[in-house]
Amino acid sequence: MNNILMVGAGSVGGFFGAHLAQHHPGVSFLLRPKTLAAVQKNGLQVRSASGTVTVHPRAAADARQLPQPELIILAVKAYDLDEVLTQIEPVLTERTVILTLQNGIDTEDRIIERVKRDCVVGGVAYIYSKIVAPGVIDHYKKGNVAIGELMGHESARLLEIRDLFASAGLPCQLSKDIRRAKWEKMCWNCVFNPLTVLVDDKVSAALDHPEMMHVIRQIVHEIAAVSAALKVPLPSDMPDRVVRWSQEIRDIHTSMYDDWKAGRQTEIRNLNGYIVERGRELGIPTPVNEALTAMIKTVTEKPRTGPGIVEIDGAVVQPVAFDRMALRQLPVECQVNDVNTLMPSMRGRAITVKGLLEIPALAIAADHVTFHSNDGNYAATLTLQQARDFGLLLYEVDDQPLPEAKGGPYRLITPGMGDLCANVKAVRRIEVRIGSGKDTRPSERPSVCTESKRS
Repeated sequence: MNNILMVGAGSVGGFFGAHLAQHHPGVSFLLRPKTLAAVQKNGLQVRSASGTVTVHPRAAADARQLPQPELIILAVKAYDLDEVLTQIEPVLTERTVILTLQNGIDTEDRIIERVKRDCVVGGVAYIYSKIVAPGVIDHYKKGNVAIGELMGHESARLLEIRDLFASAGLPCQLSKDIRRAKWEKMCWNCVFNPLTVLVDDKVSAALDHPEMMHVIRQIVHEIAAVSAALKVPLPSDMPDRVVRWSQEIRDIHTSMYDDWKAGRQTEIRNLNGYIVERGRELGIPTPVNEALTAMIKTVTEKPRTGPGIVEIDGAVVQPVAFDRMALRQLPVECQVNDVNTLMPSMRGRAITVKGLLEIPALAIAADHVTFHSNDGNYAATLTLQQARDFGLLLYEVDDQPLPEAKGGPYRLITPGMGDLCANVKAVRRIEVRIGSGKDTRPSERPSVCTESKRS
């Protein structure tokens, strides 16, 4: 295997790839543009207690610009698999071997399903390292891999990969049951990745509380039940093994913790989320893993933004955001099922602005509300009392999102004030104010604007 393509140069790919490149000139890297620019400028650097390794490998953002690989090592996040397969498909041949060094369980099967041939060697990486900056990795502990054929046999390609790692000074163990090895690491990942995020601390914070031991056992028992149903039985003392393995790395933060703190996406869907999904398919209850999945998504995923979201901010204690389904869940007394009864020229379902404004705690002196369009070109400012008395946010027609052609996804109307008084299409932001704000309405408005009141 003379030409080796390392896909990714993060905490895993950066460490193993740099050491391989240091000893083998045929190692190249497929990288994202930001990392590619850093590696091309400064090289790929791994800093360890034993010293620093800096290499200047051949790298590109397009696999077709690199030597055609005999071995491809995948060291990217599990959720990037489909995108990566699309990138490497143009350089795959009938002899290309793919080694996986990713978290999760189904990576190998997904690759085989897509490529339609036996090209995959399974792998498990044991390492504690972090991305410091694009192209710069700090390595703290471990740095070895286990590899194996999915059918458990000892093949020529397996031995060749082992020798490749060994010649670079990287410990590489052959596994006769790589699927079980992946499930065992899955147990550890599903326990400590989410727990370190939830306690916002190191592995030891979970290990040192006796109450947490029962939780750890429940998590692992659920995983073991799913793996057994998939014909990969795990040892009966698997929870104890997970705890025992953790003692020597009790001072670390997990990769999920690091991703969360860095604002990156986490692998929760491929870890605990995978257990929940397969459990449902198999009829196996996984309540603790389901709770962890939900809590991690809540903690780590950024609030959704875009045309389907409307936010109330400004002079409020805490901004709040709604999508269409959230609006539907607001109390029935806040809903207007058909605005046609109030404004004969229009139809659709609306929520009262009064009901919306009862959700956030408003600043004591708040006295105006400005409704902003998504493009920022249009706005209407009403007094707080007018907004409460007249405002409706139209959000649905025939149980479907209000289309853009009708001013959707959210449109402000004010029956009883006259259309020119306040009619903002594509409302994205509702700004509570102390004092008046932006207003693009015509300067001459019907007198009804200040006189009428919606019943």
